[in-house]
Amino acid sequence: MSALAAALAIAIGSIGPGLGIGMLAGKAMEALGRNPEARGPIQQNMILAIAFAEAIAIYALVVAIIIIFVADSKIPTV
Repeated sequence: MSALAAALAIAIGSIGPGLGIGMLAGKAMEALGRNPEARGPIQQNMILAIAFAEAIAIYALVVAIIIIFVADSKIPTV
């Protein structure tokens, strides 16, 4: 049961960042097509935004790992 919960956590938690990164890269390519001279700032902002979006998926991965390892441990309840 914890494997299913972990799978759902990482699946749902990575849908948004995946879509966001795809849209972000597409808009960056459009901006580069319109203004090729601004390659440096556009690329810099794109990489920074991708890192922020990817952090959300990494948090989902951490939650999934916690679900797998903590849910199976025998912690006594009060």
